Amino acid sequence: MNTIDFIKNGLENSKQFACLLLDDMRETPFVEPTPGGNHPLWILGHLAVSESFLLDQCLQGKPNRFPELLELFGAGSTPTTDPAKYPSYDEIRPKFDAIREDSLAYLEQLTDDDLDQPSHHTETPFFSTVGNCYLAMIMHVMNHSGTVTAARHAAGKPPLMM
Repeated sequence: MNTIDFIKNGLENSKQFACLLLDDMRETPFVEPTPGGNHPLWILGHLAVSESFLLDQCLQGKPNRFPELLELFGAGSTPTTDPAKYPSYDEIRPKFDAIREDSLAYLEQLTDDDLDQPSHHTETPFFSTVGNCYLAMIMHVMNHSGTVTAARHAAGKPPLMM
């Protein structure tokens, strides 16, 4: 397996894992894992906005494609359990699907050597290369999956995976 295929597998599997958990919370998207914690709807929106930061801004030097969501879901935003403040789950989920599809399509154009190229965000080492941005896409989704698992537990749902 080459590095590009390895990253592709990581992107596909992390999204599949996260969406299995997130979609199970579709009807109860505001359950907090702990008081004041990141609820599943916020996580879904945050993942979409953050992946646009990585793909569009860091890798392509373009603006975030979801400017209307930045205040609600961007870095530093504070989740609230007020449904009136948010778009619906069904409005946000396709945005995450679309940005991940575009991340995969962009990856298909790359070679292993391209992964060492600098990004448009070199001031932060974690986002400083193309490869680091793709690593962040995988790790970020997996990090937030743990929080969704805790929200599922808070909602009284049984584990989906053993």
